[in-house]
Amino acid sequence: MTLSGNPLLGKDEPAPAQLFNADGRSPFLITGDHAGNAIPRVLGTLGLAEADRARHIAWDIGVRDLGMALAKALDAPFIYQRYSRLVIDCNRDPVHAEAAPANADGSLVHGNAMLTADELAARVAAIHAPYHDRIAIELANRAAAARPTIFLALHSFTPALAGQARPWHFGVLHEGGDTRFAKALLEALGARPALVLGDNEPYHMDATDYSVPHHAYPRGLLYAEIEVRQDLLTNPKSVAQCCQTLALACQTALAGNARIAP
Repeated sequence: MTLSGNPLLGKDEPAPAQLFNADGRSPFLITGDHAGNAIPRVLGTLGLAEADRARHIAWDIGVRDLGMALAKALDAPFIYQRYSRLVIDCNRDPVHAEAAPANADGSLVHGNAMLTADELAARVAAIHAPYHDRIAIELANRAAAARPTIFLALHSFTPALAGQARPWHFGVLHEGGDTRFAKALLEALGARPALVLGDNEPYHMDATDYSVPHHAYPRGLLYAEIEVRQDLLTNPKSVAQCCQTLALACQTALAGNARIAP
């Protein structure tokens, strides 16, 4: 017997979508597309060494702990995904070339090298679709209850990539849809001069992204995709400090600008 009849996940393996602080009552809804690095048992290790499975290529380090802390601080639900982005990247369209990459920052992902269309479809059905369905259900329930939503997509990034240092403490990504909250959040974070902020850095939100364009844009939701440098999330104290900074900035961005109040 397998989860939902899908051969990828056994019935004893966790569901991909996890909901923390379900009763949060604020306008914020937090998501974590890459909050876990689990690999379904039938896929073994994807041919990766343990060190690779623990580094940034496999997940957004620190996001699960930060998301839970931020959910408490903002009184918000946090929906996060348990399985590695190397199994299926839940912030990519399933047809995107990076949805299940065969090479990730110099590491060969042997379990993805000869991936068939059917094998990819099984990963989408077992992980990608249920995760995004859970987000859609939460958004539909909030809309039915006439509850406003500000969609916060939480990510983390490695301090250096391809030999290049990345100086930003936080990045706020935005492009289409209603960008007012994202820009107000940048302004609120900018009130702390010690912070190095990235406005669409270290990534620019574009067609590569999936979650925010898929959920926030068509619903006209206020949103921000938040990136946190991973060396700021190495222990409970640093996670708490990041949480405090982000929670205050989110509250300031909302309360200080009546034009974006839902």
